Amino acid sequence: MAEALHGLRAAAPAAPRAARRGAGLGLFPALTLLAFSLPILAGLLGTLLPAFGYLPALGGTAMSTAPWSALVAAPGFATSLRLTLVTGWLAALLSFGLAVAIVAFLHHRRWSARLGEAMAPMLAMPHSALAIGLAFLIAPSGWLVRCISPRLTGWEIPPDIATTGHPSGWPVVAALLLKEVPYLVLMLLAALNQVPARAQLRVARSLGYGPVQAWFDVVLPQVYAQIRLPIYAVLAFSLSVVDVAMILGPGNPPTLAVLALHWFSDPDTRWVFPASAAAILLLGVVLASLLAWHAAERLVAFAAGRRRLRGVRGKGSHAAAAVATAFGGVLLGAALLSMIGMGLWSIASRWNYPQALPSAWTLHNWRRQASSLALPAATTFVVGVAATVIALVLVLACLERETRFALPRRANSLWLLYLPLLVPQMAFLFGLQVLLVRIGADGRLAAVIAAHLVFVLPYLFLSLADPWRAFDERYTRTAASLGASRWRCFWHIKLPILLKPVLLASAVAFAVSVGQYLPTLFAGAGRVATLTTEAVTLSAGADRRVIGTWALLQAAFPLAAFFLAAWLPRLLYRQRRDLA
Repeated sequence: MAEALHGLRAAAPAAPRAARRGAGLGLFPALTLLAFSLPILAGLLGTLLPAFGYLPALGGTAMSTAPWSALVAAPGFATSLRLTLVTGWLAALLSFGLAVAIVAFLHHRRWSARLGEAMAPMLAMPHSALAIGLAFLIAPSGWLVRCISPRLTGWEIPPDIATTGHPSGWPVVAALLLKEVPYLVLMLLAALNQVPARAQLRVARSLGYGPVQAWFDVVLPQVYAQIRLPIYAVLAFSLSVVDVAMILGPGNPPTLAVLALHWFSDPDTRWVFPASAAAILLLGVVLASLLAWHAAERLVAFAAGRRRLRGVRGKGSHAAAAVATAFGGVLLGAALLSMIGMGLWSIASRWNYPQALPSAWTLHNWRRQASSLALPAATTFVVGVAATVIALVLVLACLERETRFALPRRANSLWLLYLPLLVPQMAFLFGLQVLLVRIGADGRLAAVIAAHLVFVLPYLFLSLADPWRAFDERYTRTAASLGASRWRCFWHIKLPILLKPVLLASAVAFAVSVGQYLPTLFAGAGRVATLTTEAVTLSAGADRRVIGTWALLQAAFPLAAFFLAAWLPRLLYRQRRDLA
């Protein structure tokens, strides 16, 4: 898509035949570009103006710095800003370090190819569902304490210690690690396919370098450029995350993003102006952090280059990578226990402390919540499917146009795709809501679908682009030589062969839609309820059995999508082994 977007001029009708080949596809690149860039740009403007006091609908008729003065003077502002920086940077640095160490330690093992499969359940889980499960696990009366109490701890009642809501924000960092480490591991594994890593590592090993240090010195510098944008996305998300911070973070004061959301939701509309200032400040924090990370990249690359020139052989890299890999195993175990814990609470009738397991089981929780679950579940499904289908049509059209016109690939154009992932949601969603109010579209299902599309589309394209571009066009040329039209080749040859990656990319997109909290909240104006919005709301203090029911169903939707994506090709092509 990125190349197709920039190929509008390059694909000028130099020949009638080329024009006929691209007939019907010409508008899709422009539509795709508008689908995710226009809402962001309009939303940023709609948030920037109130940040400087201008929003006539609420009485702000003149530009002013009063919102910034109110923001700085707000109680706990400095603590919120510090908490945002500490948790965001710590989560990003640990995620990157752990992912790199895990891949470096395991890359040469035979079963390393299955590493991605082991991490898939963690990637499928929405952030909020995983945060709720982690809260059940680490709370003072959580599952971990129950498993060791009172025999090992002597705690007959839950201990008076802070875990969830800890002022340092460490539970937020832990929850982000559960999601971001698997994401970066998969990005690294995908990047490794683009370089001759094994051959280069054999040469480095012959020169006396250990397997881990050889990977750091030889392979990492080559693959880092390919994972730079995913790392930036992780940093931006960690600094601006809302749902995880609401569930696990401190409440007074909270992170800057949560503080802005509280002010946006305040019945007193005067708080909209400092809330907008906080949102724009968050944008500045993210941009400054990205620039700082980029500067650190250059410093580290320079220092590492000097170190390589001296031929230094590190002795502790293998042990450090082993420890990091063991910690990655702990994260994987924590994620699985979080999922299991939600399931146990959803079917628990009685689970008194300090029992390690419920003393009575029941499905009454599900029956009692069935009527409440029905509409949000249906809305979640409809919005997710609609956003995924629209994104899939746009992406397939752009990729097919790129193939037919043989458009060149431009690395810089990837920034367009990552724009929704780098700009904090809080910085533009209020402005987008203002625009929706002006056109009378706020609170409607179509508005929520459009807001989800902004985030679904980049993930779907990034998941599908490489398999689509790797397709051997000799199949379609052979069919064309037998008289098949371009579209017949597409529907009967290309799409069936690429069905598995198309379905997996669609499952990723659907999972992204299911996990959207802020876009649903702002575009839906609080009137469109999904499983995610309801689960986050309930996490503030409802019965754990109720929360477990909602969070488990929320997590089940993406898992079901991934299961279908893996199972359908096997069913449809059970007599064609290479397509299944």
